[in-house]
Amino acid sequence: MMDLLIELFSEEIPARMQPRAREDLKRLITDGLVEAGLTYASAGAFSTPRRLVLAVEGLTPESKPVREERKGPRTDAPEKAIEGFLRATGLTLDQLERRPEKKGEAYFAVIERPGRGAPEIVAEVLEAAIRNFPWPKSMRWGSGSLRWVRPLHSILCILTDAAGTQLVPLTVDGITAGDTTRGHRFMASDPIRVSSFDDYAAKLLRAKVMLDPAQREAAIRQEAANLAFARGWEIVPDEGLMTELAGLVEWPVPLMGVIEQRFLDLPPEVLQTSMREHQKFLSARNPKTARIEGYVTVANIETPDHGATILHGNQRVLAARLSDAAFFWENDLREARAGMGDWAEGLKAVTFHAKLGSQADRVERIAALAREIAPAVGADPALAEQAARVAKLDLRSAMVGEFPELQGTMGRYYAQAAGLPDAVADAASDHYSPLGPSDEVPSAPVSVAVALADKLDTLTGFWAIDEKPTGSKDPFALRRAALGVIRLVLENQARLRSRTAFKYLLWNGLAFNHAAADSSDSSDFYSALSRIKDFVPEWDNSSDESFIEAIAKEGIKEGSGRIRLIREQRDDLLAFLHDRLKVHLRDQGIRHDIIDAVLTMPGSDDLVLVVKRAEALAAFLKTEDGTNLLQGLKRTNNILTQAEDKDGVEYSFGADPKYADTDQERALFAALDAAEPAIRSAVAAEDFPAAMSAIAALRSPVDAFFEAVQVNSDNQILRRNRLNLLSRIRETGRLIADFGRIEG
Repeated sequence: MMDLLIELFSEEIPARMQPRAREDLKRLITDGLVEAGLTYASAGAFSTPRRLVLAVEGLTPESKPVREERKGPRTDAPEKAIEGFLRATGLTLDQLERRPEKKGEAYFAVIERPGRGAPEIVAEVLEAAIRNFPWPKSMRWGSGSLRWVRPLHSILCILTDAAGTQLVPLTVDGITAGDTTRGHRFMASDPIRVSSFDDYAAKLLRAKVMLDPAQREAAIRQEAANLAFARGWEIVPDEGLMTELAGLVEWPVPLMGVIEQRFLDLPPEVLQTSMREHQKFLSARNPKTARIEGYVTVANIETPDHGATILHGNQRVLAARLSDAAFFWENDLREARAGMGDWAEGLKAVTFHAKLGSQADRVERIAALAREIAPAVGADPALAEQAARVAKLDLRSAMVGEFPELQGTMGRYYAQAAGLPDAVADAASDHYSPLGPSDEVPSAPVSVAVALADKLDTLTGFWAIDEKPTGSKDPFALRRAALGVIRLVLENQARLRSRTAFKYLLWNGLAFNHAAADSSDSSDFYSALSRIKDFVPEWDNSSDESFIEAIAKEGIKEGSGRIRLIREQRDDLLAFLHDRLKVHLRDQGIRHDIIDAVLTMPGSDDLVLVVKRAEALAAFLKTEDGTNLLQGLKRTNNILTQAEDKDGVEYSFGADPKYADTDQERALFAALDAAEPAIRSAVAAEDFPAAMSAIAALRSPVDAFFEAVQVNSDNQILRRNRLNLLSRIRETGRLIADFGRIEG
């Protein structure tokens, strides 16, 4: 067996590209080796800013000979078919074999390929990988045709076995592979000859290069923590920046600096963001004051003055950056204390979407929806509306203009500076959450109301203009918004009827479609819709006819087809939410078919109710009673379906106990008489575990019935009565869920 070492040495590779590049190098080389007939035991990829490295252990020294037989056309086939087969196999006609077949004689190609040595295969695979490497961005340099992320200087490629080390014969665009590399650019730049991976890693370490990015990251983390601890500080966690820093240096040298006193009153988020984005500094926090008072920068060199000159230069740049941040902060505070009226006016000039209006239009919609949602989540409607009107104002601030990632965070500070209630300030910060599956979900009622309104407006707006996700494309992050709605509703147990919240899809959809069809001012249309909302009870749940009648009274000439289309969009959006709910619950161990079974029940637009049903049903089906009863209900449905298809009638007219011919039938009637009211009562009280217990009592009577009774009796009176009894069993099950949708 042999070990393979590859190093591609270049100018600095951007840190963000290194993780993907490591994986791509490993994939391209190992896949190519295997396809060429070699096997290997293990492979590991590494990177520094100036090199990509792959080490492969246990590589076979040569590929095995290959003998392949391929059947071709019949010998009397058209000439062009035979010529095509010859081109595909690379053989001549006299090299083909003629063999008898059932329908005549056919040509066969026997292709034999001898085994090849590992050096030849490695050279071929590596050259293909270099020439076709999938860099996000690449460049050419000099007069060559090779493209690489940065100019490629050298290639190290050696094979090592018990007999020693051999070079792989390879030249790519004038660069010939060898067995030498270089260490740190400044501290050990002389050529280094290596004979194996262990020799390579050890010599690089002596030459001030840590090959493994995980080792560099661990060294940065440990030394930064030590420097902070010495001052009584702590490093603010920032995993993304820590990984990026490991990709910027080959020999990490963390250095601790102190922020000037004049900048310490800036919000900590501003300090951290400015230092991270502009200078890649880790922030150091004083736990006693909760302020960020220092930073850690990571140098790539050891200096005689222990980094003093480096820190001095960084300090000057940092002061300039933080002076800009302080200027933004002071100006923004003045506007916040003045009531943020200019920012509110400025939102009119910010387009949210060409078909959905400005950010100011969106704020109006969110405010109205937040006020309506508020009672369902225990929030004060007036506070919810106020918070919604304030939540987006920081988008016009200078600070958010400089650092967009601080939107919401700065909104809290500005709301506090304006003297607004804490609940309003918190909602300004929290209403964007949750942004992902692991993000914390707001629990303060006002924050929940605004967060739901924000996400529902996004969903209903884009559904109204038919900009829904398709396949893997979701440019407006609507799947994330839907998951946010689901988590907000479920984790806060918000009894929010989705159809009620979707009234704004109907309202906005009509207005948006009207505006798209008529370029004239649509303000009268909005006004008329507002009046309709006032006098049509439960206006989005009313029938199409009553809604059209209400519109006609207002003189709005919109056809019933458009309204029905928007209602279809509303139902489609609810189905989209249900699909995302399945994904969310799948991660919690609840199968999709169980969700499908409960979505057929009334109240499927109440996500909390849906989940309560699904959780109780999932738990029930894990029991022996649940498993057996499910089979009984499926058998019931199968027999009924076959009989109804055969007879052309529906057996749902009520079974009569007086026609019960066996003890088992009579026992089943009695069990149903006891179970049905108990199930109805439990479902009405949303006590689904009790409902499952009640239906579990049917297991034994149903099993006994099927064991003792022939449903399709020759006596037609008994047959009809038994089929109607089965219908009663099925309908009793449907009080809880559609068991026919459950698999297995």
